[in-house]
Amino acid sequence: MLFDTHTHLDAPEFDEDREEVINCALEAGVTRMINIGFNRETIPSTMKLAETYDFIYAAVGWHPVDAITMKDGDLEWIATLCSHEKVVAIGEIGLDYHWDTSPKEVQHEVLRRQIGLARELNMPIVIHNRDAHEDIVKILKEEKASEVGGVMHSFSGSWETAKQCLHMGFHISFGGPITFKNARQPKEVLAQVPMDRLLIETDSPYLTPHPFRGKRNESAHVKLVAEAAAEIRGLSLEELGSITTKNALERFGIK
Repeated sequence: MLFDTHTHLDAPEFDEDREEVINCALEAGVTRMINIGFNRETIPSTMKLAETYDFIYAAVGWHPVDAITMKDGDLEWIATLCSHEKVVAIGEIGLDYHWDTSPKEVQHEVLRRQIGLARELNMPIVIHNRDAHEDIVKILKEEKASEVGGVMHSFSGSWETAKQCLHMGFHISFGGPITFKNARQPKEVLAQVPMDRLLIETDSPYLTPHPFRGKRNESAHVKLVAEAAAEIRGLSLEELGSITTKNALERFGIK
């Protein structure tokens, strides 16, 4: 029983075989998935997936890479969608200092507004953080994100950063990088995260785990992430899967 808490099954990489990819995930023991809609194009396709498949849920938000394109009406759109029974979080939102597509001050403003919306609607948030650890923690604290909590998606920070996020009520999610031989830090952090705050994901079609690194990622590969996490924590695959699925169901309020 596995839960892929972060995937992009609506991505164009799956246009030729989406149904087959979803069936492969089910055959691999993935019982639930959360698809992420993060801009004007992917939010509608995410909602379509969530409405088509009982076991696929949606998170909707505005990605920091696209922050510069966000209008007031988009925030209102997200707010409206949050009343849908299959929408379980606002995300992915956050900061991305790697891709120079949206100025930092615009990213900060868009993130703050979405945290404010999440607090208003009492929705958990899914945080994207790339090369912005200090600013992410600062904004989460200033905007009282601890009132709703959420998920630090594909966590890549230090244990010190993780501790601050845990203190604010966040779960820490790990994906393909924990299967890489040279990925020392995420493995060290995963080993210390409290078991009731641990989640797994794929971020497919990106961040493909070993031994398929360099190829398209799929939700079925969350099993490889689970196997690596189980080894790090000294658990069986079944135990790790059961615990992380229970954590995800509770975090996202899924019955």
